[in-house]
Amino acid sequence: MTDHADTSSIVLDEVFPHRREIVWKALTSGALIGRWLMEPKGFEAVVGNRFTFQTKPADEWDGTIRCEVLEVVEGQRLSYAWRGGHESNQGYGSKLETIVTFTLAEAEAGTRLRLVHSGFVLPKNDAAYRNMSEGWKKVVERLDTVVAEEASQTLH
Repeated sequence: MTDHADTSSIVLDEVFPHRREIVWKALTSGALIGRWLMEPKGFEAVVGNRFTFQTKPADEWDGTIRCEVLEVVEGQRLSYAWRGGHESNQGYGSKLETIVTFTLAEAEAGTRLRLVHSGFVLPKNDAAYRNMSEGWKKVVERLDTVVAEEASQTLH
């Protein structure tokens, strides 16, 4: 029998009062991602595409989050690997091998966004899990703001 590490996921489920195409655009446009998450370097919504985000370094880790697009289902689902940290770090900046998945679906009031950030190995990734649980809530709020701005621009 294999010994499996205990893994946890961050799951957020929100309904945006906007059309799915506009939410999808905000999830897949590098310029827009930079407004609600972090500026991606080299992002394209193409399976196999590798890109990075830069955040605050810690100890042995340079702060680079290395990502690779794993799945793109136009207008419905975007998934990418989210890797960072360093093996020798404890707490913030510990080694992270996770996956971020955005799923969009029609909702009565607009578009349902389900965000799942999976693969946090506990207790090793406790700090990242706690910080990112709170962080993703703020990110989704900013995403809502960006989507609202984009929606208002498409009306004019």
